[in-house]
Amino acid sequence: MTRVVVLGAGVAGHTAAAFLKQWLGREAEVVVVSPKPTYNWIPSNIWVGVGLMQPKQVTFALEPVYRRAGIVFEQARALALHPDGNASDPAPYVVIESTLAGHEGERKEVRYDYLVNATGPKLNFGATEGLGPDAGNSLSVCTEHHAQQAARALDAAVERMKRGERQRFLVGTGHGGCTCQGAAFEYIVNLEFELRARKVRHMADITWISNEYEMGDFGMGGMHVRMGGYVTPSKIFTESLFAERGLRWITRAAVQKVEPGRAHYVTLDGEEKTAEFDFAMLLPPFSGVGLQAFDRAGADITSRMFAPSGFMRVDADYTAKPYEQWRAADWPRTYQSVTHRNIFAAGIAFAPPHAISRPRQNPAGTLIAPAPPRTGMPSAMIGKAVAHNIVDLVRGADRPKHTASMAEMGAACVASAGANPFTGTAASMTVFPIVPDFDKYPEYGRDLDLTFGEIGLAGHWIKIILHHMFLYKARLNPGWTLIPE
Repeated sequence: MTRVVVLGAGVAGHTAAAFLKQWLGREAEVVVVSPKPTYNWIPSNIWVGVGLMQPKQVTFALEPVYRRAGIVFEQARALALHPDGNASDPAPYVVIESTLAGHEGERKEVRYDYLVNATGPKLNFGATEGLGPDAGNSLSVCTEHHAQQAARALDAAVERMKRGERQRFLVGTGHGGCTCQGAAFEYIVNLEFELRARKVRHMADITWISNEYEMGDFGMGGMHVRMGGYVTPSKIFTESLFAERGLRWITRAAVQKVEPGRAHYVTLDGEEKTAEFDFAMLLPPFSGVGLQAFDRAGADITSRMFAPSGFMRVDADYTAKPYEQWRAADWPRTYQSVTHRNIFAAGIAFAPPHAISRPRQNPAGTLIAPAPPRTGMPSAMIGKAVAHNIVDLVRGADRPKHTASMAEMGAACVASAGANPFTGTAASMTVFPIVPDFDKYPEYGRDLDLTFGEIGLAGHWIKIILHHMFLYKARLNPGWTLIPE
């Protein structure tokens, strides 16, 4: 029987595993390896972070879901790939280390015929001194537990404001190379909305800090959207939304150190500045999780399979070239490993060929530019395409044929801007393609007939519906395959 091992149970890995089992059935054993026992619907962590949801509302246990679906679950972290086996056995395998209570640290080898690397990112708080909720001086919403910590800190800040103490809030990115500006954007506007709901907004100073060159970049080089019959740059869209809410903003900034109550940052112009705060929610940069790879003789081949960032090299053009020579065609289409045809990378685990936003450095050489986002809808679509390709290979295809290039796919995003069934709002946006293609769309890089945005109460209801719909789908409940990615 064919065995497919999926490393990771986030959006990409969970999607790939579910479709693999759905399509292959008894033809294959599907094994999922994940260090956490739960699935977390990360887009709703922002609501946990402002106290509107509890962690149990954005998570569920994986093992019962996988057992019902016929998928084998290993609660463990992947440590090393041996894609050519070893000197005594050519069968490929991955070394995993258990994180299951009572078995922590136990290691074993898991053989595979096909492997999907969907390990997602390492939350690299250590890249900035003092960053992070565990060993640092800032908060996060990257996990449900981090978000719960943020909610508790928000409650404490609200109590201080009710006693007459003015509070300074700093929200954004905690490093010059961060991605996921969208998550920080959702958090700051929900934070502002919640402070109004709690009747303490007048006691709060709220500041956005980001490595974006301009507001609304979101790691996609910004975009132009059709709104109300006009073509509007995302910079204007975002600045208007912030101005309406009394939010200040700092862009072109790289946070370099976070002390209690103080974030030190440098600007693209080379200035060194400080932002003081009472509450800081700063997202970390991402890196690969640190998987290693070895050949049959035991020699380290990590640098052949992975980029320096730790993300896996796939069928992209990784040739170093100036920004002006970047092309949509540089981006991967099938996500097959460059070294082994039976290995794929999905979601955040694949190495992008380059950023989407223009790279910029300050006079000291500090990179201050967003990394490309690869979360949510793109991750799910990539996971499904990878599953398609493995199914075809299992059944005799000579090469992968299903594609999910970010330069050929669109994405829909509903960004919450305040959660309330009567007064809440959300920005509903679509973009096509995610990676701009200036060869095909010379003026804006995107098809404006398929790139648009609106903000209003209807968007909030859509966001709520999506929360319940995607958790239903992720639980593999009846009819889950009918819900689109």
